[in-house]
Amino acid sequence: MILRATLLGLMLWGGAAAAETDPADAALDAALLLEQAGVALSEANSARDRVRALTATVQAYEAGLAAMRDGLRRVSTREGQLTAQLRAREEEIAQLLGVLQTIETSEPPVLLLHPAGPMGAARSAMMLAEVTPGLNARAQQLARDLDEVTTLRTLQEDAAQKLEYGLTGVQKARSELSLAIANRTDLPKRFDEDPVRTAILISSTETLDGFASGLAEMADGEIASTTADVTNRKGTLTLPVQGLILRRAGEADAAGIKREGVIVATRPRALVTSPTAATIRYLGPLLDLGNVVILEPQPDTFFVLSGLQEVYGEAGQVLPEGAPVGLMGGAAPEIGAILSLSGDGTGTDRTETLYIEVREGGSPVDPDEWFRTDKDG
Repeated sequence: MILRATLLGLMLWGGAAAAETDPADAALDAALLLEQAGVALSEANSARDRVRALTATVQAYEAGLAAMRDGLRRVSTREGQLTAQLRAREEEIAQLLGVLQTIETSEPPVLLLHPAGPMGAARSAMMLAEVTPGLNARAQQLARDLDEVTTLRTLQEDAAQKLEYGLTGVQKARSELSLAIANRTDLPKRFDEDPVRTAILISSTETLDGFASGLAEMADGEIASTTADVTNRKGTLTLPVQGLILRRAGEADAAGIKREGVIVATRPRALVTSPTAATIRYLGPLLDLGNVVILEPQPDTFFVLSGLQEVYGEAGQVLPEGAPVGLMGGAAPEIGAILSLSGDGTGTDRTETLYIEVREGGSPVDPDEWFRTDKDG
């Protein structure tokens, strides 16, 4: 009676202690990341360097939301697997419950009777003793599976509230970051941009290559010299945005067009930062590339970032490493859209693209020489 009651109780109530699984842990860890990002946001208001603190906060939210998406995808996949397994075992479960019920409802004298007499009864008792542990193990495994399904479904139900919290927090953090950057006055400047000359350069060039070459020539005698040297960091720089490499340098797209840089697929409103300390040589709309930021980490080296919706700062400012330079475009996803992607691990929620080109001595070089493009975020 105890065995069957335990089995049925777990089936009805899900058990007090859920079986720990990797998908469940991933979802719980993601929720913790979002909570920590919320704490960071509240502390950023009193930070000495609010821009740095808010940048870290936005990145923490982005990491937490990404982890939540991945966790939900894994939870959904695992829950679907368990549900399918339980459906496939319906007949086995019915038989198991039938055997347990027969054992428990039979009176002791009846269990002892056997057509072959006492010897047969003894053999049956021995067989029952051997079978019962097997039935008990099957019942316990079934209970664990049912308990895990209950836990996973509870996690999915709680996800909407966690996502609402995260999406609201990251939106607030981005707004406060934009305001903090607008009020920033502590950055050194290497030069003051001449808007007329920049406008003439833009109107006289038709390609990114032509514009970058003209921009390099404008440096002579007009921009304070610098001894910055980041050559020893080649191949170790982190990509300026969390995303997936969509196309590498020299790879043709669907139209057969090859580009000198890499294309990174990002989520909407992703934060773009300077991969190293650098001077802003240009930022703003350019040709048909959308908003472009051109950074100079050392003499004769440009990092070109194009495709942003918003850009931060002004030409001539010297940025510290990790400083925000802009936001990607797109609309912030609704909770329902994120939940619908919980079973999708293909990156289809990364709807925006950032183009990254590196130029040395006036010519483009493979960004793989500078960035760790094998590390997707």
